[in-house]
Order: sequence, then C-alpha cells, then structure tokens
Amino acid sequence: PWVLLLLLLPAVRAAARPNFVLVLADDLGYGDLGSYGHPSSATPNLDRLAAGGLRFTDFYSSAAVCSPSRAALLTGRLQVRSGIYPGVFDPGSRGGLPLAEVTVAEVLKAQGYATAMVGKWHLGYGANGSFLPVHQGFDHFLGVPYSHDQGPCQNLTCFPPDTKCFGICDQGVVPLPLLWNQSIIQQPVAFPELVPLYNKFSRDFIADCARRNLPFLLYYASHVGMGGFGGAGVGKGPSGGRVTLAPCHPCHCPLCQRVPGAWWQLLLVPVVPSPSTLRMARGGSAGHLKCGKGTTYEGGMREPALAYWPGRIAPGVTHELGSTLDILPTLSALAGAALPKVALDGFDLSPLLLGTGKVRILGGFGGFSAFPEELQPPQEHSQGSVFPPGSFHSSTTPDPACQGLTPLTPHSPPLLFDLESDPAENYNLLRGQPGPELLQVLRAINLTKVLLEQRLEFGDSQVRKGRDPSLQPCCVPNCSPKPSCCRCS
Repeated sequence: PWVLLLLLLPAVRAAARPNFVLVLADDLGYGDLGSYGHPSSATPNLDRLAAGGLRFTDFYSSAAVCSPSRAALLTGRLQVRSGIYPGVFDPGSRGGLPLAEVTVAEVLKAQGYATAMVGKWHLGYGANGSFLPVHQGFDHFLGVPYSHDQGPCQNLTCFPPDTKCFGICDQGVVPLPLLWNQSIIQQPVAFPELVPLYNKFSRDFIADCARRNLPFLLYYASHVGMGGFGGAGVGKGPSGGRVTLAPCHPCHCPLCQRVPGAWWQLLLVPVVPSPSTLRMARGGSAGHLKCGKGTTYEGGMREPALAYWPGRIAPGVTHELGSTLDILPTLSALAGAALPKVALDGFDLSPLLLGTGKVRILGGFGGFSAFPEELQPPQEHSQGSVFPPGSFHSSTTPDPACQGLTPLTPHSPPLLFDLESDPAENYNLLRGQPGPELLQVLRAINLTKVLLEQRLEFGDSQVRKGRDPSLQPCCVPNCSPKPSCCRCS
C-alpha cells in the first residue's frame, strides 16, 4: 500500500541513459487521488502527472505490507526468493535483504549511474548497519531504517506544540533514528523537519549529478501517507469507506494533514530542464476496492501508479496491468543495462511506456498468481484470489473478510471476480454453474500456479531469524540504560 512514481529526469545522453526518479509513498490508496476518482481529494500535482503521462488502472504490489513489497520492487523478484517473509523487519531484526540479491540500484550503478535513496528503507539494519542501502547499490542514503510506528510512543511527541499520541505503542525499543549513509545524525528523528530535509537532499543530488554530467537514480521512499500520520476520518471513498491516510497501529498523530503535498511538488520542479526524464508514482489500498492495507484482496494489493516522461510517454494514456516486480527490468531496459543472471518475476514495460509495442504477461495474470498458504499470497493480477487473510489495518469496514481476526482462508477452487464490473469483489463468479468461458479462466489460473511453483525457490526466511536487542540502532552505542539513553541531536 503505497504510491510509486517513476520519473525519467534529464540526462546528458538522454536517448541512451535517461535519469530515473522513483517515488514510493506509504499507504496512499487507489481511491485517494483525484485522477483515480476521489471526489474531494486535492492531489493536483499527481493529477497533473496522470494527465501528462501514463496512468495504470491495474497496478499491483507483490505484497500487502512494507518489507516484502520493497524487496520485490528493488530486485524484480518475488519476496520469497530473497527470504523477505512472513511479515516485516523490526528494530533489532537479525535478518535483512541478503547482500547477494541484486537491486535496481546495483544494476544502474554498473552502467555509470549515480544512485541515492531518501526516506524509509525497512529492509533490515543488521550489525553495524550491514543491510543499509549503501551496501545495496546506493551511493548515498538519508532516511530512517524502518517505520515510524516501530519506535516507542514517545518517539512521536516531538510535534509542535504538544501533540500527544494514543494507542498501544511499541515499548522497550530505541527511538527512531535518522541516518546519513551509516551514521546516526539524529535520534529521535524530528518529523516536522524531515520532509524539507528530504526535498533539499533530493534537489541537491539532482543538481550535483547535472553538474557532473552523470545519469542518476533517485529512490524517494516517503513515510508521508503512512498510517499514523493522517487525521482520523480524513477522506472517504466512493463507497463511503475510509480510504485516506488511515492510521495503522500503534500511535496516531495528525502531523501530515498539512504536508503530504511536499514531495509531490518535488516531482514537478524542473531542476534540470529536459524532456528525458521518466517519473513514476505508485500507491494502493481502499477506495471502492475490497478491504485495505494488510489484506490480499484488491484494496491491499492494487495501487495507483503513474509514469511521466514528457516527449516520450504520450499524455493521457491509461493501461491496465503492471506490478512493482516490473520496475527493475523496465529501468534496466531503458538504461541499456544487462539484467541480473537470476530468476526474475517482473516484465519489461518499456514498450508499453514508449508506445512501441505490447508486453506479454504470463498467462494473462502477471508474473505471479498464487502462493502457499503461509505466505499470504497476493491476489492475481486479473481475477483470482486463493488465500486472502484479514488485517487489523482494515478494521474500519464491517466486511468480516477484512477483519484482523479473520484467519488465512484457503479457497479451492480460487475465488474469481470480474474486477472491471465488480472491483469490490462481492460476487464470486464460480458460484452456481460457471460457463465454459469461466472454466477456461480457471484452468489458466491453475496452470499459471503450477508453472510458478515449478520455478519458484524459497530463500531462507530473513524475518524468522528473530531479533537481537543489541542490534537496535543507537547513536551512543555504549550508553546506559538502553534504550532511553539512545538520544542525540
């Protein structure tokens, strides 16, 4: 559940090596943007990108929560291959995205690109920061190692004038730090200063690359939009369900009601005027779709996604299918880079972006269609759903399938929905006596599942390696008592 924005920014050799800005915003839902039908959301910058570029109508995340979906986005591989399952990394997690995995930053860096990441990493910290972005292909990193809601509740009391948190918060963990590369420069992070700091970092990086005539990749993973920063009841979807900035556990502070537009403005600033810049945005959850964050129904998996590249992508284009798994192969193709010699699950969408051809998607259902039960599989790209679980993040809807206490439920045959006429997934087409056309679709789903299982190798779970409190990032490593002494400004 985020927004992904991919922008091709100017490059000296524009035709051969365009620049890339990839923006990811936590928990921005499918129904949250005006360009996706929200009747009252003021998202003019993203709507301008949508009108001037390509808007995906059926873009999917590989997972319904942070760590696995980010792993898939950066590697082009299903998260189970790299062991980023089940769930997410915590402060002090022993595991992280394995260094043997090849990220899109490493692919582009080998082509002479400058690379930088700003924002939320959430793919492991490790001993002495061994899993941080600077070890995964990024030259520079400014950001936080995991989610803002994974620090103690006191971590969020810095908002002026005296904003208090409520709810059940993580205790016994260090305050959330702000990192520059591997160094902690602030702990706890001062959230009101964070977005302006991120934007200055981004502008400076882009301007520096222009001065040095370097093509670049900027990955901007914004925490703005993530639950816990929105105001209660902000935003209603067409169905009347809450869709905008729904707070996740554990603390809720209304800071970002006034700042979510800041990073959107960054996307439209012509820091280096040129027609050779691709911009892409992605987001997911809610609207008129079923359930929301943390579930594998459409509301938790289907996301808004925009691609903007003046002069290369025709304005006002819509397209149905895509996924986060497609980012690495697509950027690699646009940069003229060789693909990693590993099993990839995404597809090169560059012919689609540039209008030069069509993209063949396996079986018509995308690169994945079903998973073993314990992995909380994503829903198929078009119509099928095999193991949808409930989620505590979707407790604002009366639908029992969305509730956190709803167990992971296998369905054989899978549920089958016509997402064009039934995006809320209310009517299972396989009830009653399905006709020959539906049976053909069912056979295609089952075949795709079999093919996937034949070529899918599970990596050792990095999440199940457990936690070690000594691995929690602390700006004063030998201080006492921990974690309260881990504070620096």
